[in-house]
This record gives sequence, structure tokens and C-alpha cells, in this order.
Amino acid sequence: MDKIPTIQTPRLTLRAISKQDAKAVFEYARRKEVGPSAGWNPHVTIKETETFIQYALTKQKRSQPGVWVICEKQRDRAIGSIEVHSYEGYKGEIGFVLHPDYWNRGYITEAAEAVMVYAFERMKLKRLAYAHFLDNDASARVCKKLGFTVEGVRRKGFMHEDGRILDEIVASFTYEDYYSVHKDRFAQIRTHLVFERDQG
Repeated sequence: MDKIPTIQTPRLTLRAISKQDAKAVFEYARRKEVGPSAGWNPHVTIKETETFIQYALTKQKRSQPGVWVICEKQRDRAIGSIEVHSYEGYKGEIGFVLHPDYWNRGYITEAAEAVMVYAFERMKLKRLAYAHFLDNDASARVCKKLGFTVEGVRRKGFMHEDGRILDEIVASFTYEDYYSVHKDRFAQIRTHLVFERDQG
């Protein structure tokens, strides 16, 4: 699989995660508002963050696209991360987290829309899924804003890092959604994106 490119959006830079991001990633990974809603425990030490980054860097060796960090354009410092995971040739699942200090600015929507363009135009996906826990109202709002269709509840579908088995809401966005239902919207979004040379 090709290495993920850097993507420039109107306000953000999405670039491949690197070992140098450990300190910035730890700043949000340690926050209790972040990890638990995504299925993992808050990081207690920066060593945990370094281990996560090393794992993220090996994803392409396992035929996965990789992980972008989300940075504001004016400074190259990670404030979140986003990826297409669980990739299986024609389908994948989008996942993301953001530092709480940057919530309610539309950053996740902007980053996710850019990754959706990449997923359907570059990866040629037919289906992009998104799942979140039942009590994650913020993710539910993002899901709706992005245009995903809620399919239902996957009962006992996720094992949290803390050992709990949780239900999760599953939604999807398909090739037909991208090129037909939301065609004009994504054509407009695409005009504001710049895909730079693949990193690495």
C-alpha cells in the first residue's frame, strides 16, 4: 500500500505520525476525556504514547494505510489523530481523537471530510464505517454532520481496554453516497484540499 500523503485542508495539516510527535500526542492521550470514549485508557506515561506511535508506524507493514496526526496550519504540533483502520481491500473504518482544548471548532469534521476524499478517491473504498459507544453524543453529532447512515447497534461488539464489553452504534458511508448522494458537497470540499507527495 502507498504511504499516506500529507493533506492540507483550509485550516489543518494532516501528516503521517512520527516518533517526534510523542510529547504532543501524550498531551491529549493522557486526558480522561479522550481515550475512554475511543476504547482505550488514558496514557499515564509518555512511554505508553511512544509504544502507541511505534505500533502506528508499523501499520503499513500489516497492509493498513497508517495514522495521520492533525495539526493546525500555523504550527506543526499534533492536536489529534485520524486514520482509516480495519482496512480489507474494499472497506475500512474511520477513527479519530482530538485534544479537548480544540473541541467545538469543526476540526474533526474538516479532517474527516479530507480523509473521506482520500478513502473513496485514492483507496477506492466501497464502504467506510464509523462506530462509537452509545453514550458518546459528540461522536453521534459528528457522524450525522458527515452524512453517515446509522445502521444500528452492534451488541457487545467492542472490548474496551479496561475489559468492559460494550455495545456500539455502527454507521456507514458508501461509494454511492460519495459519488451520488453527496457528490456536490464533496466536489466542493475537494477543491479546498491539497495532497502533497507521499511521506516516507
